[in-house]
Amino acid sequence: MALTAAPAREPLLDALIGLVRAHAGERPFVLGLCGAQGSGKSTVAAVLVRRLRDSGTPAATLSLDDLYLTLAERRALAHSVHPLFATRGVPGTHDVALGLAVLGAFDRGEAFRLPRFDKARDDRAPESQWEIVPPGLRVLVLEGWCVGARPQAPADLLPPINRLEALEDPDGTWRTHANACLAGPYQHLFARLDALAMLAAPSFDVVLRWRTEQERALGEGAGMDALALARFVQFYERLTRHILDEMPHRADLVASLSPEREIVRLRKRETPSRRA
Repeated sequence: MALTAAPAREPLLDALIGLVRAHAGERPFVLGLCGAQGSGKSTVAAVLVRRLRDSGTPAATLSLDDLYLTLAERRALAHSVHPLFATRGVPGTHDVALGLAVLGAFDRGEAFRLPRFDKARDDRAPESQWEIVPPGLRVLVLEGWCVGARPQAPADLLPPINRLEALEDPDGTWRTHANACLAGPYQHLFARLDALAMLAAPSFDVVLRWRTEQERALGEGAGMDALALARFVQFYERLTRHILDEMPHRADLVASLSPEREIVRLRKRETPSRRA
């Protein structure tokens, strides 16, 4: 099935294309696209890339989800740091070095492979299944639920934000380590963004509904009941709430969404800045 954009999202796509056109210079351009689970960012990124290609601009998408550590690596992290790191999601469960290697090849104008993660197996797909991007790519869209995120202040980590943290991370080891990873390696990855766009959910409360709809549509997590899915979303709650609070003030483009994912407001920074 061909990817299409709902008519209501045409202004967003036009704004994203304008952002790329206005700020793409001699070096390859990296657009960061952030949005909570189920917000539609993957579809928006895919349609944007297709339109850029149709207009003659070589473009591709790299999902932060495709940079997850392997299952074996996350199990090792769960053993050495905290059991909750066995579950993919928070900073610390991505292979940032792999992402930086992809961006390095992109910047050099070389051919490279786009990593792929198999969510059905909860493990990285074999490299033979990774898409090969030919030399000369001009635009790379880096999309993900925490792309461009900044760490929280240490004091904000102290009180648990939900039942998962209260019962399974009472001393804050898991969330503190995730925050430290976000403050360190992830900032090197996000520093390469030339522009940052955000799909802003109306609140975190709608994310569980969106994530449930997303799983049903994609056929993922067939064995995950409502309670298990609610627990899974709690892994993302702390940082999602933090992003919704602080990112709209600095993103180059913010699309505020309704609970039905309709765009209720589109705001652009008057003087978007190059982020290298």
